[in-house]
Amino acid sequence: MYSSTHSEDILPSLDELRQESLPAKEAACFIQDDLLLDGNPALNLAGFANTFMEPEIEQLMTKNLPKNITHVEAYPASNAIEKRCINIIARLFNAPLETPESEAVGVSTLGSSEAIILAVLAAKRRWQYSRERNDQPYGKPNMIMSSTVHVCWKKAARYLDIEQRYTTCSQERYTLDPHEAVSLVDEDTILVCAILGSSYTGEYENVALLDQLLQEKNKEKNLSVGIHVDAASGGFVAPFICPELIWDFRLPLVNSINVSGHKYGLTYAAVGWGIWRSRGYLPSDLLFTLNYCGSVQTTCTLNFSKSAVHVLGQYYQLIRLGRYGYCEIMTSLTKIAAYLTSSIQEMSGGDKFVVMSRGQGQGLPIVAWRLRHSERYDEYDIARQLRLKGWIVPAFTLETESGELKMLRVIIRVDLGWRRCAQLVQHLQSAMESLDQRADFASG
Repeated sequence: MYSSTHSEDILPSLDELRQESLPAKEAACFIQDDLLLDGNPALNLAGFANTFMEPEIEQLMTKNLPKNITHVEAYPASNAIEKRCINIIARLFNAPLETPESEAVGVSTLGSSEAIILAVLAAKRRWQYSRERNDQPYGKPNMIMSSTVHVCWKKAARYLDIEQRYTTCSQERYTLDPHEAVSLVDEDTILVCAILGSSYTGEYENVALLDQLLQEKNKEKNLSVGIHVDAASGGFVAPFICPELIWDFRLPLVNSINVSGHKYGLTYAAVGWGIWRSRGYLPSDLLFTLNYCGSVQTTCTLNFSKSAVHVLGQYYQLIRLGRYGYCEIMTSLTKIAAYLTSSIQEMSGGDKFVVMSRGQGQGLPIVAWRLRHSERYDEYDIARQLRLKGWIVPAFTLETESGELKMLRVIIRVDLGWRRCAQLVQHLQSAMESLDQRADFASG
């Protein structure tokens, strides 16, 4: 028999703090019921964030949840692990460390957004101090980047009051044009951003050519503009898939690099890393010394408290996988991306789609594509059809000099294996057949 209790008596208030407490199991049950409406992370192909880690490290991370890594006195081992991660990643990016025992300059952050804001702030301060020393005005800084940068770059510019100068994309080119970028550089430029793995198409920008052209511009105009490489996605891919690609601290004007551990670093969200070429590129007034946690320590991150678990997760992956493991995983993901690319290209006799991403290890293991011709449906309709099968494949727009391009994109992650990717191809084929049939029916 149904209870006569009114719903308001058994449901907790959703938007204000209740007067009464709830039993632990009941509170957890209410939350779990809400979470049933979320999508399946393994089928969410819209995001770069890693969705799988081994149970051994998950257990270790859970055990260490209470640890606040900023308390150096209380958790010295966790802080030592953080420094090891920084040193490992800096060496992966060929930082010019003098000896095998040298300490790299870097920080762990809450994702790449914080690392980018810190790097931009450091570049702005260096530029300001240089202008001050030469009795020059320093009120109108600018930075150069592609129009396809992640939104965190626009945040950094707005938060730090920096003019944004963009290079444009075309119908065929979706990345920064080094020649155009350098033409925008002037005495007020604090840095040029290069992206190692575009969020739109996964393509690597030509950092080596940018470095060469910028060196020439600096020499000609007596400037000292440097490069920041946004390697949020590509920093844990390119070194293993195309180690011959020169994009990192081997280039003299690359001053700082960020990378996201929770993308192809294979940790859970959210951890990022900011690495500088040397101590001189991180101005001292961005460092803060404190002693109210029990010992003297120095910090330069935007936030203060953060859990140690994501740093531990990163360290686990670095020592668990090593170069061989990362190479094996990234090679597998690249092959799966190639399979999905060829499957999409072959649909409807090969005349249905244009693939916008680059394969053969020349970009991230992602697949971006768009309709070749104007149809009676668009990319958003395709995304909706796939959503009916549980797949979250985003449709969005890319701004070009001649207008917007609609596109679709799939991120190949470790949880998208060969079998699941084959299922995606089948569902995409089914979605296209359904949309074509509806279009034919609508046209009579």
